[in-house]
Amino acid sequence: MPNQPQPRKVSDKVDFTACGWVLTIFSYILAVLTLPISIFLCVKVAQEYERAVIFRLGRVKPGGARGPGLFFVVPCIDSYKKIDLRTLSFEVPPQELLSKDAVTVAVDAVVFFRISNATISVINIEDAARSTKLLAQTTLRNILGTKTLTEMLSDRDVISLQMQATLDETTIPWGVKVERVEMKDVRLPYQLQRAMAAEAEATREAMAKIIAAEGEQNASMALAEAADVISMSPCAIQLRYLQTLNSISSEKNNTIVFPFPMEMMSRFIKNQKKHVMKRMSALKYS
Repeated sequence: MPNQPQPRKVSDKVDFTACGWVLTIFSYILAVLTLPISIFLCVKVAQEYERAVIFRLGRVKPGGARGPGLFFVVPCIDSYKKIDLRTLSFEVPPQELLSKDAVTVAVDAVVFFRISNATISVINIEDAARSTKLLAQTTLRNILGTKTLTEMLSDRDVISLQMQATLDETTIPWGVKVERVEMKDVRLPYQLQRAMAAEAEATREAMAKIIAAEGEQNASMALAEAADVISMSPCAIQLRYLQTLNSISSEKNNTIVFPFPMEMMSRFIKNQKKHVMKRMSALKYS
């Protein structure tokens, strides 16, 4: 693990030089002499979601950030900066990168963060929000560069948690807490989309053919078993025949079905076979 930058420590005591003490005493006397006009310059208000970091002669005033509510500053020697503690969000611009399996993709994400320590965010970094945005872009590229396309599409939650943990390691010394990272979209090249669609279509067609073949196999086995059962009883085929006639008559009333027993044709078929055999033998000996 690389060494993380340590936040600057804020001293509980402010050590002024002699000139600093003179300016401080002079400012207090001036504020008292100009009452009540100086009240408008000394009294400030911080909203519920704001904190004020006060600097006295360039040093952070002990006691940490002030707010919410009223706080006081001394003209001429005090300056302050208000920090918004609400959760902020920003969109990471689409990052074009090369995945581990050599596929060019464009990925964008959304990052939610907030200022967790107003004092540290002011004295340790110039612009915490802008720095977090730039860090999120580079972190997104670094992490996704070690993932394959399949991992990007299927393991989004794992990648989001990994990005959040990586960002937190760097932003905690800045007084910034990354609350959530979400991948919005993974855009693929058009040619790759068509290839993946063709592959998926071929896979589904193959599965459909396998299922149809299995259905035909099961149906043929069921028909064979039914034929064996019917062959065991001479009346079964006649009952099945009558049931078929009943189904036809209920659906198509204008259809006439005339049952003709095939046993009557067997004698004519046998006689026809004998006649054909005689003619063949006569032609053979002629």
